[in-house]
Amino acid sequence: MHFPRFLWAVPIATTLSLASVADAHPRLMSATPAPNSVVAAPSRIALRFSEKLIGPMTAADVMMTGTPGKPSHQPVKVADFKAALAADGKALVLARAKPLPAGTYRVAWHAVSVDTHRVAGAFAFSVK
Repeated sequence: MHFPRFLWAVPIATTLSLASVADAHPRLMSATPAPNSVVAAPSRIALRFSEKLIGPMTAADVMMTGTPGKPSHQPVKVADFKAALAADGKALVLARAKPLPAGTYRVAWHAVSVDTHRVAGAFAFSVK
């Protein structure tokens, strides 16, 4: 059985268009402090994404999950962070007046890009 060549183009074009839609979700490109890093006491956490974000629909929670002497405990939310988008709209910046004390932390975030796709994730870091 012989198919005309243009019929082979339809499934290939469909596959390529679906792949480009799947890539439309924002991705976390980098974080400062970096995931799984050990850092000096930061007063700022920055999450950089692959696309521009919608500010009111993008947020992050910072939770302390361990302290020196008690390496693991119930997460305690660090409530005094102020969140803002960077000037380019692709980074969520969390800032607080005082540096974080020594311990382990988990950052749980969710982000919505201007194309309205929502993604979420989390990472941990430690403060020495």
